[in-house]
Amino acid sequence: MVHQPSSQARLSPSGDTEDIVALLAPRLAHFAGVARTEHVTRAAQEMGVPQSTLSRALVRLEEDLGVGLFVRRGRTLALTVAGRTFLGSVERALAEVERAAEEVRADADPATGKVAFGFLHTMGAETVPGLLHAFRADHPRVRFSLVQNYGEAMLERLRAGELDLCLTSPVPDAPDLVARRLDEQKLRLVVPADHSLAGRRRIRLAEAAEETFVTLEPGYGLRRITDDLCKEAGFRPRVAFEGEEAETLRGLVAAGLGVALLPPPAVPRPGVVELTVTAPRAAREIGVAWLAGRTDTPPVAAFKKFLLSRRGHLLPS
Repeated sequence: MVHQPSSQARLSPSGDTEDIVALLAPRLAHFAGVARTEHVTRAAQEMGVPQSTLSRALVRLEEDLGVGLFVRRGRTLALTVAGRTFLGSVERALAEVERAAEEVRADADPATGKVAFGFLHTMGAETVPGLLHAFRADHPRVRFSLVQNYGEAMLERLRAGELDLCLTSPVPDAPDLVARRLDEQKLRLVVPADHSLAGRRRIRLAEAAEETFVTLEPGYGLRRITDDLCKEAGFRPRVAFEGEEAETLRGLVAAGLGVALLPPPAVPRPGVVELTVTAPRAAREIGVAWLAGRTDTPPVAAFKKFLLSRRGHLLPS
């Protein structure tokens, strides 16, 4: 496009990428519109902007890039070689922006939107499927992105914006998060079926002080609870095996490799006996957490309300 040189500073080839994007982004749609019609007046009419605004935007875009994008041919414009190269990238970029906008709008749709929901491994077999089944009775087309992980990992994903909500234990207490206690889950001492304690129904945890324990790895909420309960009972557990999943620990117990403090299984596991712990009180709190100050989309708000309504009866009886 023919224009007079401007004293306005041009972008340096080594300029900061974020600065370049912030400067060029508002002008790309204008450029693509003129390139499509090859006529400033027609493009201005189609885009609903004043012709003078469009002309100035094109001039500034060429100045910012330091190259000519158009040449005038009578009353029309034609792309230069540089302009045609630039157009291909601009069209791909605008199409990607449009695709991303459609995706986030779809995810926020009240009827068909998406909820990114995290939960503990121990809640995946029975609790969460039951919750989703009950929620979808009234919201049949809401979609879910499901993440199973241990508590601290899920809280980090909340902070990173990768999750909307998570069910976790212990219930977090952090200034950047909001958490609500929903329920409590009793823990049992799981022993091998041929263990000397297997004939008991109840046990004080102090009676297991000399036992070898299998536990989750450090960093897991259940591991922290196990260590705290054993400390309250007056001993430090001798840990032989550490794992990442409760049912794996049950398998280790069934193999005679130790005992474990675990929540009830979804399906009874052969080869083990589960004893009620009478002292200290062995339970873990289950809560829902989300990022403080974040605005919920309609589907997230609906699912959050549903979870809060399950307070006291979140877990299967």
